[in-house]
Amino acid sequence: QLQVMGLRPFSISLDNYFVNREDTPKTPAGAYDYECLEALDVDLFNKDMFALLKGESVVLPRYNFKTGEREWEGQTPLTLEKSQPIIVEGIHGLNEKLTAAIPRDYKFKIYVSALTQLNIDAHNRIPTTDARLIRRLVRDYQFRGASALKTLKQWPDVRQGEEKYIFPYQEEADVMFNSAMIYELSALRRYAVPMLEAVTPDVPEYTKARRLLDFCQYFLDLPDEEDVPNNSILREFIGKSVFFKGEDQV
Repeated sequence: QLQVMGLRPFSISLDNYFVNREDTPKTPAGAYDYECLEALDVDLFNKDMFALLKGESVVLPRYNFKTGEREWEGQTPLTLEKSQPIIVEGIHGLNEKLTAAIPRDYKFKIYVSALTQLNIDAHNRIPTTDARLIRRLVRDYQFRGASALKTLKQWPDVRQGEEKYIFPYQEEADVMFNSAMIYELSALRRYAVPMLEAVTPDVPEYTKARRLLDFCQYFLDLPDEEDVPNNSILREFIGKSVFFKGEDQV
């Protein structure tokens, strides 16, 4: 839409500013805490953004989710012009601490929610949390090399992270919009079902996997995935987005 308005935006994912895995903070249970602000190199992020806003050339990092390390090799130096606003994507985007070095007048904050519009029947609604978990299961398997079991293990930490790092800052947003689509679960289930069926009964996450499988039975597969527009946000999860090419998909 910004391109339609004559601008040439550049998108930056906060995921690429994760510190190396060995430097990532851990939860009290000893797992890596990817949800906390300290999992990001905030100083480097502010330095890069400030330099870009001044018209300077910057080589941005790329985080390799398989190796757990940031990489700069092969990255082309980036220089932005006045017609190129920066779009920053990530769960800490509404938190002023993320961009403390950038004046507030330079920022326009958007909160993208995913509030499911569907009900199972007149008395039971489809939980937004379940729909979002299925989104994450599919995305992390497709583009981050994560099994369903790994994602299910991480989900409680994700939920805690939302309570701590997203919801308290909702009112900081300048605008909000809902990204949920009525047909997305039909598009996602063909990916999610085989993943969930691979979770074995000998792990604690098996019960949650079976519950999600039962939930998926309320939907039929989308007959033709090509019907999903290539600029749909759903393509972030199933692939072939016009906005991402190959390994750039996140």
